[in-house]
Amino acid sequence: MKRIAILGSTGSIGTQTLDVVKNNPDRFRVAALTCGSNASRLAEQIEAFRPEMAVTAKEEDAAALRARYADTDLAGVRILSGEEGLIEAVRSDCDMVVNSLMGMRGLVPTHEAILAGRDVALANKETLVAGGNVIMREVAEQGIRLLPIDSEHSAIFQCLMGNEGKKIRRILLTASGGPFRGWNKEQLKDVTFRQALKHPNWSMGRKITIDSATMMNKGLEVIEAKWLFGVEIDDIEVIVHPQSIIHSAVEFDDTAVIAQLGVPDMRVPISVALGYPDRLHMEDKGLDFFALTGGLTFERPDTEVFRCLDIARESSRTGGTYPAVMNAANEVLVEAFLEEKIGFLDIPAMIEKVLSTDIPGSRAELPDILEADRRAREEARRLVGC
Repeated sequence: MKRIAILGSTGSIGTQTLDVVKNNPDRFRVAALTCGSNASRLAEQIEAFRPEMAVTAKEEDAAALRARYADTDLAGVRILSGEEGLIEAVRSDCDMVVNSLMGMRGLVPTHEAILAGRDVALANKETLVAGGNVIMREVAEQGIRLLPIDSEHSAIFQCLMGNEGKKIRRILLTASGGPFRGWNKEQLKDVTFRQALKHPNWSMGRKITIDSATMMNKGLEVIEAKWLFGVEIDDIEVIVHPQSIIHSAVEFDDTAVIAQLGVPDMRVPISVALGYPDRLHMEDKGLDFFALTGGLTFERPDTEVFRCLDIARESSRTGGTYPAVMNAANEVLVEAFLEEKIGFLDIPAMIEKVLSTDIPGSRAELPDILEADRRAREEARRLVGC
């Protein structure tokens, strides 16, 4: 029985992780659950999965839950709050931490989970974007498993099974192209956040959906793949594949390409990470090749229009805290776009302005990363005017 702590259990990845747990009750037990603001959903999850610990972002939510369960058979659930609660959750009596937190909030808990000797199933790409060098060093030193949940990185991970140590020529990272695939800059000038949130294939959180629309999400994934699979940034090629059937592929030195295919369902990569090295049974119907009447198509990304992809690549090449600064600025600017304070095309333009300041540095240990993140957020907010 594998004991699991789920960070961000009320979000899209968290709820789908609990679906996998529910369908495999003989294999998994929930040890800890954490949420941001959705305390009512967390309460439902506590009652359904009966963890030993639950964590909310705000102390008032934790206090309300403690009062709710005070005279019930759930009174023994430890209910904590804040970052201290997150750290307690990853240090709890668990075998694996599923990190589906959004943004830089995921970095420190991932680091603490690794130091505590816990395997990590990672859906928080910012952890490796900002802190890849630190995280991968600790993974090696602690001897834990860092298993990807992102569909693309899970696909690459699966393609490499049985091919460990074989020379990789290219990683082929697929992208849907988002809701604005094929649009030009003029068309993008006045798009709204509501348009940007209409992803053609995937049901995701608001921030990651906007990142998909700008293609920053793919830029972050390129950096994540660099750290996860030990390749150079220029050995990762992004291919726009609108059908989202091929989730990514690996080309080996002999030119053979191995790809992972499947329906767009995040429960599949979640189950790969949770069940590794086994594969879990799923009742759902799989890929029907004969239903793919439109075929599978592939395009080069338009980096002239969707500049975030190249901004991310260049940040990674520069190294140091440049990726952390880029990521911090992007988080602030995406939120500003969702609040209708800036336009869609302001996101890449303002990221470049933040990167052109003296904030990024060459040293990238954890304190440097956190300080660069703080300063970059301040600068991005200044540019937005809030």
